Amino acid sequence: MAHDILIVDDEQDIRTQIAGILEDCGYRTRQAANSSEAMEAMAGRQPALVVLDVWLGDSEMDGLETLEIIRRDYPDQQVVMISGHATFDMAVSATKMGAYDFITKPFKTDVLLHNVERALREQHLQEEVRELKKRVGPQSDDVIGTSQVMVHLRRQVDQLAATDSRVLISGPPGSGKSLVARAIHRGSERPKRRLVTLNCATLETEGGDAVLFGVEPAKGRPRAVGVFEKAHGGTLVLDEVGSLSPKAQSKIVGILQGNSFRRIGGAKLIDVDVRVIATTRLDLKAEVAAGNFDGELYHRLNVVPLEVPPLHSRRKDIAALTRYLMARIASDRGQHARVLSPEALATLESYGWPGNVSELCNVIERLLLTAPADPSKPIDSHSVAMALGGGRAAARWENEAEVMNQPLRDAREAFEKEYLLFHVRRFGGNISRTAEFIGMDRAALHRKLKMLGVNLTDKAQRMGV
Repeated sequence: MAHDILIVDDEQDIRTQIAGILEDCGYRTRQAANSSEAMEAMAGRQPALVVLDVWLGDSEMDGLETLEIIRRDYPDQQVVMISGHATFDMAVSATKMGAYDFITKPFKTDVLLHNVERALREQHLQEEVRELKKRVGPQSDDVIGTSQVMVHLRRQVDQLAATDSRVLISGPPGSGKSLVARAIHRGSERPKRRLVTLNCATLETEGGDAVLFGVEPAKGRPRAVGVFEKAHGGTLVLDEVGSLSPKAQSKIVGILQGNSFRRIGGAKLIDVDVRVIATTRLDLKAEVAAGNFDGELYHRLNVVPLEVPPLHSRRKDIAALTRYLMARIASDRGQHARVLSPEALATLESYGWPGNVSELCNVIERLLLTAPADPSKPIDSHSVAMALGGGRAAARWENEAEVMNQPLRDAREAFEKEYLLFHVRRFGGNISRTAEFIGMDRAALHRKLKMLGVNLTDKAQRMGV
């Protein structure tokens, strides 16, 4: 169902204009000319978002007073303020009172739509956080994202959490495999028991067997408990299981076969009830075929496969991830979270993200360290480009080297294709919004994309729109 947006403005022409823009993009709208009509509309059905004018003529309350009542009676309601006579102090007052953003008239269509989309994403994110906190407590990590692949992944996580099946989570480094493993554990019937994570690379050091099995006490040596015993009744995550040596692989197969083992130096068989989740950056099926990974261990771990997508394939989630990480990291550092300008967010969305979500976390930390001291000023695209690695990093694309070695005519065509694809991706696959922003007729943009050999359906699927 389309989002329901309430437009509150005393000018009929402005209400009609905003409604037309939003309805063209698939939103449902309602209108109110004054504060009384606005409150009546909200009492009938709370909207997903309110677009509220500061100056309301022939109204019992002005926009700021109406905002105050809305935030009092509907504390979770997202409100975007608009005004043709805005001052800096007015904008600060509105945001302090709980407005999501403040737009000045006359506004550009893409600015309005961008702010509406951001506000709705933020609302959705807050709802996800509230729901997750109800289930797992306030300290939980979240699988963030509204793209198609992440919605599907969360659905799989919810389904798997109710089972005791072993799960093999694959994905590139930094994509959030461990976070998904924790989400499965939290939603399972074992959340009150321990979640133990084993970095499989550590088993190659001396004492690897003791890490797995534990050690019986002897003269001058205390008892040590291994990871399987620590995780009894709970969940054991074998992190980057592809890094295990053949010897370690064989030992873990033995444990999984009987759910039992003996401590080093012990004779007693230790029975354990452990749910095992493994993560890997490698294609383990290919590793088995190449003789680098034990086939039996692979099949015992790969009862249910899950794949965590790279960040560049779900750019739709970058804005929400950025806000979430900004709030979390700023809180951890005792700082105020900062807002990014639309251009700054666009720079993040255009970047390749070889380090995935882990790299995004690092970039947010750099931004908090280097952002201008004035918290009221949004972080701009230049600051983001520098945080990404010095300015040019944000402007690169995957086939840059190839393009630079082409004749001018071919290079121009390649750049044009990348430019158009970036903005199609930026506006979530919406051709009308893309055409308006880049200054092209919608039909002309369709023809240009077709001429460049761009299949919008395939591209949209890869973008997660």
